[in-house]
Amino acid sequence: MSDANTSGSGAGPDHDHDHDHHGGPGYASPQAAIEAGGREELAYVMSLYTGTDIDEPDFVAVVDLDPDSETYCEIIDRVEMPNRGDELHHFGWNACSSSCHVEGLERRHLIVPGQRSSRIHVIDTKDRRNPELVEVIEPEDVFEYDLSAPHTVHCVPDGQILISMLGDADGELPGGFLELNDEFEIEGRWEPPDEIEMNYDYWYQPRQNVMVSTEWAAPKTYYPGFDLEDVEAGNYGQQIHFWDWEHGTVEQTIDLGEEGQIPLEVRFLHTPESTHGFVGTALSSNMFHFWYDSDAGEYRAEKVIDFEAREHPDWDMPVPGLTTDILISMDDRYLFGSNWLHGEVWMYDISDPANPRRADSLSVGGTFGEIQEVQGRDLSAGPQMLQLSLDGERLYWTTSLFSTWDEQFYPEEGERGSVMLKADVDPRNGTLELDEDFLVDWGECPAGPARAHEIRWPDGDCTSDVWQ
Repeated sequence: MSDANTSGSGAGPDHDHDHDHHGGPGYASPQAAIEAGGREELAYVMSLYTGTDIDEPDFVAVVDLDPDSETYCEIIDRVEMPNRGDELHHFGWNACSSSCHVEGLERRHLIVPGQRSSRIHVIDTKDRRNPELVEVIEPEDVFEYDLSAPHTVHCVPDGQILISMLGDADGELPGGFLELNDEFEIEGRWEPPDEIEMNYDYWYQPRQNVMVSTEWAAPKTYYPGFDLEDVEAGNYGQQIHFWDWEHGTVEQTIDLGEEGQIPLEVRFLHTPESTHGFVGTALSSNMFHFWYDSDAGEYRAEKVIDFEAREHPDWDMPVPGLTTDILISMDDRYLFGSNWLHGEVWMYDISDPANPRRADSLSVGGTFGEIQEVQGRDLSAGPQMLQLSLDGERLYWTTSLFSTWDEQFYPEEGERGSVMLKADVDPRNGTLELDEDFLVDWGECPAGPARAHEIRWPDGDCTSDVWQ
């Protein structure tokens, strides 16, 4: 095992930082987010009809999370996209805590890409309960930069927006990064040509002058669904890349090998002094811890959690957990994740990031879930996209992964619609308890059942806020 410690060792220059100055969006520190963030009362959720029999546009749902409200657990508004078939997937804010020093900048606009269409939408949330679509960047404008399939959206310091792009203009490799300015205009590609082939998620730690990115596959590979032959042919990724944040160049690549196939979601710890982080490898269903080794002058990665595949009579191979999402609590105490195929949401104590300790888990939905219905509503897919309250006491999740993958593994997801569920978290004792009084059902949408994917809070969350 590594001798990493929780404080981390920075690879970048040592700067003085005014932690108390806060004239812009977000919070001056992760602790300030915990103390001042307040309870989440609304959620914005990516919702889609792509891949269903319903000929309607995808939409962003506004969900009431206030337990004292008459519309608690209901979708109270929908922002429909102007076109059909976008496949809304991941989205993010125009500004976050990384720009908390920028006077006058607001966390107000959601950047909402279409994964299949490469269309990028901008939603104004000035009226939080009734947001509105205000701008659309058309695919042709994106293709001019030989990029397509937008995925992760992060607000970066000073109001810029950076989007990971998974393919070229033809849906092949390589992918890259697209940069928008604070007026939502395309600035161009962020990185020089030929830095990477595959792309997926990323996280940055500006105080350490580092960004880490992961790999899925070319859009034309994963769009039709999952084919094991593509893995055998090397068409899915197994590397993570460490970038010079200031210059946008790859400084180091780590090949995770067969135990690190399809590294998807990646997170640094929230404290900006740390170089520790985690990446979940979906197909291998392992968690890797990475950190900067100051003695060696490079990053290292080590497998620290292994979710074993399980036998099932309907499968001709052991069923992998398919670890598809992870997040870290704002106090850097717990790592949460979802095993979509097994039907499991889990919680590990990462006080020592090199030696995670299993705290608790819930077996819900999916192939092996012990709980297969909530309030009489049958579940199909397992937990997928996660979001945690800023105080770390409520964990929410939705159940759709990607339309064609849903159809392949859980066809009922498109027929019944997704759900959003919640667990109460006790951070002091490290426990999870399913809240059976909480259920948001996309099967009850007016036009018919819809899928639900990523979740955002209006006041920031554990998967969007970064600190300088």
